[in-house]
This record gives sequence, C-alpha cells and structure tokens, in this order.
Amino acid sequence: MNEKTSDPVIFVVSDSLGETAELVARAAGSQFDGGHVNIRRVPYVAEVSDIEAIFQEAVKYNSVITYTVVIEELREAISRLSVEHDIPCVDLLGPTMEAVTRVTGMQPKMATGLLRKLDDEYFRKVDAIEFAVKYDDGKDARGFKKADIVLIGVSRTSKTPVCMYLGHKKIKAANLPLVPEVAPPEELFEIPPKKIIGLTIRSQLLNDIRSERLKVLGLGSGADYANPNRIIEELEYAESIFRKVGCAVIDVTNRAVEETASKVLEIYYKGEKNV
Repeated sequence: MNEKTSDPVIFVVSDSLGETAELVARAAGSQFDGGHVNIRRVPYVAEVSDIEAIFQEAVKYNSVITYTVVIEELREAISRLSVEHDIPCVDLLGPTMEAVTRVTGMQPKMATGLLRKLDDEYFRKVDAIEFAVKYDDGKDARGFKKADIVLIGVSRTSKTPVCMYLGHKKIKAANLPLVPEVAPPEELFEIPPKKIIGLTIRSQLLNDIRSERLKVLGLGSGADYANPNRIIEELEYAESIFRKVGCAVIDVTNRAVEETASKVLEIYYKGEKNV
C-alpha cells in the first residue's frame, strides 16, 4: 500500500454546487499552517459510484471529507465508506437540520439546490441595486422603460436613497430630477403613469435641507439653490409635470427614507393614485 502524501486535503462534496461547504472548509483550513491546506470541491455528485470514486482518491492523502448532501443514499454511502477507509467525514448540513426539526417539528425537504434558488433572489437584489446606480439622477432615460418604478421630483426629495432602498427589495427604480430649465425626456411620457411616482416636499423644509447642503459643500447660503423663491418655482414646476404625466404623488416632508419607500411599494403593488 502506497504511503499517503503529507499534504492535508479537504474534499468538499456536494449534491449541488458546494459553494457553502467550500467556504466552511476554507475557513477551517485557514487556521492551520498558515492556511496551507488543499481544498478540492466535488460538486453535483448524484450516484453512489461518485462517492466511491471520491474515497478512492481521498485515501491517497491525509484527507478530511466535508459534505453538504441531502440525498439519503449518498449520505449512507459516505458514512459507510468513512468507516471502511478511516477517513474523517464532516456532515455540514445534517446536525443543523436535525436541530431545526427538533425545535419546529417540521421535516426538511431533502431537496438539492434550494440554496441556489435563494441565491437567485440575492442576485436579483444585486441587479436591482446596480440598476438604481446606473439610472440614478436621469443619467440615461432609456432606463425608464426597463424600470419597475420611476421617481421624479426636485433636488433633495430623497429620490436616490429611496431608489437604493427599493433595490434592496428587488425593485428596479430609476429617478429623474425636475428642473424648470430642462424639459423632461420624452421617455418619461412614453411609459405607463402607474410606473411613475412624484416626490414633493414643503418648501420651508426643502430650504432648510438645501441650506445645510450648501454649508457642507462650503458654499454661501445665498446661492440660488437655497433661494426660497427659486424653491417655490421648482416645486410648482414639479407639480405641473406630475399633473402632465398623471402620476401618484408622495409628500416626503418629515418622512424617513424607509417610510417613503414603503409608501412607494404600497402604490406599486396596489396601484394607488392618491396619498
């Protein structure tokens, strides 16, 4: 019988992709010899013959086998071969599932790939957040037709943070600042009004917010940006655009971003037209 090589190897076995098991294996391996532990991931095992082949390879090394396997036949094969070949095997799913069963009384589905389905939800969230960044502040009006929601309003009505919040809810949101001197792009009038939500705010609060913003930027409070008459003009212009597109309007005065986003979602899901 050939002598085993001295290099430790952690075999990561999964009946799905095995990313979770690999992360655990790498975290454990990092605690030994500066992390010089070899990791070998073996995903999508489906037959007992696959398990047997893994053990035939594992016996050549100082091996540990970690696994996230829910198929009972494969789990039994791992337990049996672990004893036969005296190779330590660590079940990363079993003990946790047993504990959850004990406290809930529910039985696990024992279906492969469920975490991958959860990961799909995660990637949809990432996609929505990236969408909010790409189509922020009217950068590209072509995004309006791809968006679930388009927020419009004057500067400092929380359009960007609300869009980012919606992105975390997997809602693709774009936004457009309304400025009297700049006509809205035609794309705004080519999408259904139910996709558009206007954000407005009381003029005095907006003046306070903009004045603080100027201080942060080291600019004088006399700038047109925080001029009360200019603010009233902008808000009136925004109201005219809201009426033109026929969209719902939310007054964000004294609303936290989360509150505004919740109202946006309410309108989005229920089709409300008045706030």
